[in-house]
Amino acid sequence: MVLVSVLDYGAGNVRSLLNALAAVGGEVHLVTSAEEIGAAEVLIFPGVGSFGACMDVLRAKGWIDALRAYCRADRPFLGICLGLQTLFESSDESPGVEGLGVLPANVGLFAGEGGRSVPQIGWNTLRAEKPSALLAGLQPDDAVYFVHSFRAAVCEALAPWALTTTDYGERYVSAVQRGNVAACQFHPEKSGRVGLAVLRNFLAGALSTTPATAPTPPADAARPTRYCKRVIAALDVRANDAGDLVVTKGDQYDVREKPAEEAAGAKGSVRNLGKPVALAKRYYEEGADEIALLNITGFRDLPLTDLPMLALIEEASKEIFVPLTVGGGIRGFTDSAGVTSTALQVITN
Repeated sequence: MVLVSVLDYGAGNVRSLLNALAAVGGEVHLVTSAEEIGAAEVLIFPGVGSFGACMDVLRAKGWIDALRAYCRADRPFLGICLGLQTLFESSDESPGVEGLGVLPANVGLFAGEGGRSVPQIGWNTLRAEKPSALLAGLQPDDAVYFVHSFRAAVCEALAPWALTTTDYGERYVSAVQRGNVAACQFHPEKSGRVGLAVLRNFLAGALSTTPATAPTPPADAARPTRYCKRVIAALDVRANDAGDLVVTKGDQYDVREKPAEEAAGAKGSVRNLGKPVALAKRYYEEGADEIALLNITGFRDLPLTDLPMLALIEEASKEIFVPLTVGGGIRGFTDSAGVTSTALQVITN
């Protein structure tokens, strides 16, 4: 088993990545110092957030020189999303902020060509620009999950690095690789079986003592990639009379079975379609692109402090490697005095 060092700079979706690495046989160590970057056998840099804020954190922690040295020494490295963008010299997201400078180009904002919404959120296929063992087993119609507003435009300076490109109103570089250093704009930890295959391929290459074979040929350069419609499975979740969370279904907002007897005050049990994690896993295995778990009774508190729903998401994320969304109903309303007791929030993991 390979020991994978994961750079946690404080603003990444690290838990999802840790679960995905565990699923493909990786043992994980969270990096806390520049010395640990230098000593890493395999380094993964995940991230979401702002280019400038991320670089500020890396600078404050004293990690910039160690990261540059690691990549320039051609050691096994995988950047994800913002972990890709920080490899560039700069980004229009944060003018004047210097990136790591491993990649000789700038990251720009999507132009929204063809009426495309910005940010890009959803699934898209990849166009292989060169053979790579990192893409072993992937097919032209396999899609991966993106969520980003900034991208690296196709340019001559990136030609030696470009591994895949993707179309979203315009063509951009969606993954790079040169030697043992690779990075992707998409989120493999949220791209289902395809993303797990990419992570597995990366770890396999890191373990190898000989150059990996490259079985994936470049795709037809004229063929556009495909932006995919999503299948989202929405599960209504609430507590039954015993206090257990179950998936239910309402009949005109009535989620209870009809009582056997129409006695005064009698009420049936909460309609139970199954356990939330088990059903969510089933929909994931059947091909759902996203799972939404909705607390239809309204949160006792905001989702961040609603412990039963948080525990449910933590458990589900160990076995489901597509976006997980948890949301809730409205417990109250704004009264005439302007005081609100509404508890409504959506979290995407």
